Amino acid sequence: MARKWSRYPKKAFYAFVGPWVIGFVLLTALPMVFGLLVSLTNFDGSSPRFKWVGLDNYVELFSDGEAWMALLRTLLFTAIVVPLTIGGSLGLAMIINRRLRALGLWRTLFFLPSVVPVVAMAIMWKLVFNRDSGILNAILGVVGIQPIAWLLDPTAFYALVILMLWGLGAGMIIMLAALQGVPAELEEAATIDGAGRWSVFRHVTVPMISPILFFQVITGVIAALQVFIQPLLLTSSAGISKVSGVPDSNNLYMVQVYKEFFLSNRFGYGSAMLWVFFLIILGLTLLFLRSSQSWVYYEVDTEAEKEGATR
Repeated sequence: MARKWSRYPKKAFYAFVGPWVIGFVLLTALPMVFGLLVSLTNFDGSSPRFKWVGLDNYVELFSDGEAWMALLRTLLFTAIVVPLTIGGSLGLAMIINRRLRALGLWRTLFFLPSVVPVVAMAIMWKLVFNRDSGILNAILGVVGIQPIAWLLDPTAFYALVILMLWGLGAGMIIMLAALQGVPAELEEAATIDGAGRWSVFRHVTVPMISPILFFQVITGVIAALQVFIQPLLLTSSAGISKVSGVPDSNNLYMVQVYKEFFLSNRFGYGSAMLWVFFLIILGLTLLFLRSSQSWVYYEVDTEAEKEGATR
């Protein structure tokens, strides 16, 4: 069978790549083009009578104070959640990277929360944050702190941040793989030269795992910017059907988009919001890629490879 495919390398290439290309065109490229066209209309999602409005939706978006507040709130949320998530994942990975008793048990305990479905997780934390019967206020009451309304403004924002830290296990596994790939002789050589633990971590470990940190930053930022289900299920009184009940502090950008689509029936305006958001995420991603040249260490010199390829 292998010999048969090797006789026709071009056909084999297209046969293997074809399903992905078809899926990308049907499920990603065409919906994006359709969304772009809808953003140039006043389509309400159901009526066949809609008209071309050009860039009116985009012009309106730039003067929409509520949308900009939602965007700023989302950026702040991302700026808080991503560093805490990466730092927490790295900390857990460093703990289980040592020789501990019942190491398998610790790894399982740390990883287990990350496999809980997001709906179950949100419902569980909603019970934890309950002002009257939640376990968190019960614990705080032991030290004399009065009950806090975690699911109302303005503390709902912090409750959402805490919820997002629940799934550190997935990042922990990636960090653990990165830590175990750091050559032990490098750390031992630095220790012999008189470097302390912090110096070894800062000047040896961090540079060696910087490609993984970069990957975590990129994926973490994109995921945090698109958070949608968690604020709805955590702070809305009746789930998605009552999205208007989400407190202002949890009104992130994707929640605002949802309101425009399904509460205001403004599919054209909502599509314009999504396209602007896509360009913002693309810009941030390119900015991180650009900055990675100064802080990400690759064992392979990519610049030398490029120069060699051009010769």
